[in-house]
Parts: sequence; structure tokens; C-alpha cells
Amino acid sequence: MLQLFHRDFGGAGRPPLVIIHGLLGSSRNWQTVGAELSTQRHVLALDLRNHGMSPHAEDHDFATLEADVLRWMDAQGLARVALMGHSMGGKLAMALACHRPERVERLVSVDIAPRDYDASKFRGILDAMLAIEPAKLASRAEAEAQLEAVVKDWAMIKFLTTNLERGADGRFQWRVNVAALRAELDEIARTSLAPGDCYDGPTLFVIGGYSRHVREEDRPEIAMRFPQARIVTVAESGHNPHIEARAAFVEAVREFLT
Repeated sequence: MLQLFHRDFGGAGRPPLVIIHGLLGSSRNWQTVGAELSTQRHVLALDLRNHGMSPHAEDHDFATLEADVLRWMDAQGLARVALMGHSMGGKLAMALACHRPERVERLVSVDIAPRDYDASKFRGILDAMLAIEPAKLASRAEAEAQLEAVVKDWAMIKFLTTNLERGADGRFQWRVNVAALRAELDEIARTSLAPGDCYDGPTLFVIGGYSRHVREEDRPEIAMRFPQARIVTVAESGHNPHIEARAAFVEAVREFLT
């Protein structure tokens, strides 16, 4: 049975907060925020399947991811948690809250809405990653140069190459399961919710001021599915407010978790 890797950022004995990263991310992206929030909560950040230090598998649909997280919670003895997810992880967190509300004390969705998204951007990114033969790379710089032909955002290129690691033989390999994620991309881009899914617990949507991932026209859907939802906009940030405007992001989440 697949066992998820997690990082414990401290705060043992406090109410648990579980953080779920976005597509091509990992628990490492949350080290600083996790440590800051550990003064208030016991903070645990997951690596989903096909990401980070967790095992690889062919399936990567939301139902499978939900089952992974619930098994992990059971293994950790976590009956009920505050759940925070970013992007793809936010979609997963929403699904868990709607489908298993007794396991979710409160919900934080970071810069994602309960709707379908266009997969074309990540289709190009994943295709570019698949075109790279990591075992033949001499350095990360070579991968960056190959990605630059397709991915024009230098910050995104640097983010993608954090997924390169050296294996036991000293050669580079992808930490993420690029092929599986590419095969499941249309599923990942779709909403994680079915008609009628809703969660009546405390909910916070944190959105980046420059981001278009959560639009004004998404607000009625958010209100319908999450009637207790508050929406906080973090100025001076895009899709990654937890990185681009960390202090404001942490302040908003702290207030909600109190």
C-alpha cells in the first residue's frame, strides 16, 4: 500500500494543520510557512503520490489522492484536522472537506477555485520536462536551458528544476513522476467536486492580488459550495502568495486558525 511522506514542522500537542502542495511542488515549498504556523498548530506537510519523497504510481485522480490522504491520516492517528491546500492541493483539500467533513475541522484554499481549469499551460510544461533526458544532464543549468525554449517564466523554470535530484548512481533523475502527471493532467485540471458537493465548516480562500486563478465570477460558486467561506486577497502576490507575500499570507491564515 502506498505510504505518503510528510514533514513535521513542529507544534506537537497543538491542534493539527495539514498542508497539501500544488502540482510539481512538495512539502519543501512550505518549510518557512510551516515553521511560522507551528507556534499555533502542529503543522504537517504532505508529499502527494508522484511528488517529492512519496512513491510513484500511475493513477493521479482526485478520488485516489483523497484515499491516500485519508489512509495517511489514519496511520498518523489524526481524526480531524485543519486542512490547507495550494492549487492542485487546494482542489484536493476542497474535495476532502466536502466528502469527509467529519475529518476536516476547517479549510484553507490557496489561490484556487472549485471549477475546471485550462490545462494547456501545464501540458506544454510537462511535455518539455518529458523531452529532457535527466540521466544525460551534467548540471541543472542544462535542464534550465532546454526548458527555456518552452517556458518563458524564469521563476517557473527554477521551480521546475528543484524536482531534479541525483540518484544513487550520481545521475540526475526527476523526483516527480512526469509521465503519470502528464497522462492525468486533464483530470487534475478538472474540478474535484461533483454537483451538490459542499462543506459547511469554516473556510478561508486566500487569493493572490495579481492572480487570475480565482476570478470575480467564481465567487458565487464559492459561496454556494462553502457557505461559511471568507475570501482574503493578498496584495503584491500572484499564484504563490505563501512565497511572494509570506508575511501577509501567514497573518491571514493565523487569524483564521485562531
